[in-house]
Amino acid sequence: MAKAKTLSLVQTSLLLAALVLVPVLLTLLFITPKDNIKEQGMKALLPPQLKSSIISSQVHLDAYAKELGELQARMMRLDAQSQRLAKLAGEKAKPDTTKPDNSKPNIKPLGLQPSDTLLSGKGGPLVNARPMTERDLIAAIAALTEAVDARDDSLSSLEAKILQQSVLKGMLPNSSPVSVAFNSSSYGWRIDPFTGYKAFHEGLDFPANTGTPIYAAADGIVSEADHTPDYGNIVKIEHGSGLETRYAHASKLLVHVGERVVKGQAVAEVGSTGRSTGPHLHYEIRLNGESLDPRKYLAN
Repeated sequence: MAKAKTLSLVQTSLLLAALVLVPVLLTLLFITPKDNIKEQGMKALLPPQLKSSIISSQVHLDAYAKELGELQARMMRLDAQSQRLAKLAGEKAKPDTTKPDNSKPNIKPLGLQPSDTLLSGKGGPLVNARPMTERDLIAAIAALTEAVDARDDSLSSLEAKILQQSVLKGMLPNSSPVSVAFNSSSYGWRIDPFTGYKAFHEGLDFPANTGTPIYAAADGIVSEADHTPDYGNIVKIEHGSGLETRYAHASKLLVHVGERVVKGQAVAEVGSTGRSTGPHLHYEIRLNGESLDPRKYLAN
C-alpha cells in the first residue's frame, strides 16, 4: 500500500489555475476566429500612440475618399450635361479615328504624330519638389470642388440659353408653379434633411401652406398623377420633345393621366406627402429624364 501524499499550497493553487484556464483557452481556440486572434495580437503589440495615429489616418482617408466620390459624381453629371448641350447645339459626331482620313495631310514621312497623341506629354525642370501635405490635399480638393461648381453653373446657364433659342422655346415651362418665393439654394448639392449626408437635390422647394394651389408651368399632357414613396402625391406633365415638369408632395391632385392642361391651370395643392419635412412644393424640370436647374427658366 502506497502512502498518501499531501499537496502543498503552491501545488494546489497551480492545479486550480490549470483547471480554470484550460477550458477558457479551449473555448477561445475553437470559437474565436483565428484572424481575429492574430489581429488582436498585432494590435496589442502596437504602442498607444501608433494605434491612435493609424485610426486618425484611416478617418482622414475615408473623408478624402468621400470627397473624391462626390467630385466623381459631379463630373459624371457634367459629362452628361455636356452631351446634352452638344446634341442641342447640333454638334456632329466625332469622326472615327480608326479609319484613314484623306482630308488631313500625311505627316508620317516627317516622323510626326497627330496632335491628339501629344496632349499627354508633360515635362520641365524639377524645382522645389516636395510631397503634398494633408493641408495641401484639402486645399486642392476645395479648389477642384469650387471649379466644378462654377462649371456646373456655367453649363446650366448655357443650356438654358440654347433651349430658349431652340425650337423648344414655345414649350419651355417658364412660369412659377406656385404664388410664393422659392428657396434659391435648394437646387444642387445640399445636406439631406433625413440622412445628414451630402446629396444632389434635383428641384426647387417652394414653402407654402397646405392647400395652396399648384399651377402648370406650361401647356402639356399629364403623364402621371399618383402617389410614390419619395415624391408623395405627384403630378408629371409632358410638354413635348422630352421636356417634363414634376410637382411633388401635394396634398391633393386635381388632374388625371391623359388630361391636357394649359399654362397656369391648377393641377394640385401643396402638401407634405412622401419624403417631406413640412408643407412645400418640390418642383422639377427634366429634359429626356435629366434634371435641369429651374432657376434658369423662372428668371426669364
